[in-house]
Amino acid sequence: MDKNKILRQLPKVDRLLGEPEGAELCRQYGKERTTEAFREALDALRNQILHREEGLEELLQNTKKTKPEVFQAWIFDRSRTRLRESDAPSFQRVLNATGVILHTNMGRAPMGEHQRAAVLEAMWGYSNLEYELSEGKRGRRQSHYKDLICQITGAEDAVAVNNNAAAVSLILGAMAEKKEVVVSRGELIEIGGRFRVPDVMEQSGAILRETGCTNRTRISDYEKVLWEETAALLKVHTSNYKIVGFTEETSVKELAQLGEKHGIPVIVDLGSGVLVNLEKYGLAHEPTVQEVLKQGADVVCFSGDKLLGGPQAGIIAGKKKYIKAIEKHPMMRMLRLDKFTTAALEATFREYLDEKNAWENIPVLQMIARSEDELRLQAEEIIGELGEWIYPGRITLEKSLSAVGGGSLPGEEMPDYAVVIEPKEESAEELSCRLRKLPVPVIAHIKNEKVWLEMRTISAKETSLLIKALKEALFH
Repeated sequence: MDKNKILRQLPKVDRLLGEPEGAELCRQYGKERTTEAFREALDALRNQILHREEGLEELLQNTKKTKPEVFQAWIFDRSRTRLRESDAPSFQRVLNATGVILHTNMGRAPMGEHQRAAVLEAMWGYSNLEYELSEGKRGRRQSHYKDLICQITGAEDAVAVNNNAAAVSLILGAMAEKKEVVVSRGELIEIGGRFRVPDVMEQSGAILRETGCTNRTRISDYEKVLWEETAALLKVHTSNYKIVGFTEETSVKELAQLGEKHGIPVIVDLGSGVLVNLEKYGLAHEPTVQEVLKQGADVVCFSGDKLLGGPQAGIIAGKKKYIKAIEKHPMMRMLRLDKFTTAALEATFREYLDEKNAWENIPVLQMIARSEDELRLQAEEIIGELGEWIYPGRITLEKSLSAVGGGSLPGEEMPDYAVVIEPKEESAEELSCRLRKLPVPVIAHIKNEKVWLEMRTISAKETSLLIKALKEALFH
């Protein structure tokens, strides 16, 4: 194959732009983007010619067209695909079939119908984000959710910021700048991405004072390090790992009694945060915000997009004098919520005014509460729909396990059922990749060279969508 002779047969960009197909691409995507796509395709084709790649030889041999015609068709096809891909939104809805409810990489807590409606309402135009309608003057964005949080948790006051790490930093900056904060060595956690409590504390301006041991910290360990420079006692709930065996932990109640004795506030970082009892669904006890406040914590903070089931936010609740100090901190304006998060957060807490509504309307709680029978029937429905088609492989129903995830309830698993696909004409990885490239991507997991689709994280309303996606991936 004379490479130079073949290279001379490649079309020029100007000629491509002048063809009807080129003109149509220019109309759809603009001349500049189309020109760039043609140049990229030409570079790729030159590279194939120079390296004598097998695909090119096959392309030229299996056609009656001349080389220039083949090259031009290939360039148009590649350019059209690239332009279409670049025009598609990067941010997409996906079907989470991993069985991990609070999947951090997939946005953690999905929104329910009422939460989505509240955000949509905030999008329509102007809103009363910081406007007091009854008095016709400037208001405060906290007013939309503050009273709800106080009513549900029993706190005196509340405020919210962008996420829980920001909440911790803001609390420490407002209550303990240049002062010591006492923390157990067993609670110096990393929440992911090398984001560690000591680093958050340093950034806030507070001074870390460690006490106790990794596995055992008694109330006496806290008391012996107190002095006039101690500004707060901090308890961090280890929601993303467990220490088991020879352990001892100081309770919030004990810390509150010590804090009251010495006039030192107690701050509790609950991490994932929860407002309802999860034990009735077979999960381990997770301290609720209400419990911690009743035990005497002065300030509590927790995430909005984990077990609460709302938008990403860091909620701070507690005694009014501390919340007011936090609201006055210069960082508060930098970390405040936007109108969409404010709307979603209000809608989330409104569901908790009646716990029954929360379990029925908040997707995270819905998924936790799903029964084994419901999950099995859902999997059987999917397999039944797929059974009408001939698939070169095996599709089976298997018992499985799912998890809450998102740094919540470590080690806790829930019974689940999965639709398991064992392909014969391709690898499990290839099938998983095709599922991810569907119009509505399906994210599964691979185990023992099989693709597992867990039912707990596929809602009843998503079943038909998953069936359609699987038919497209397996039979077309």
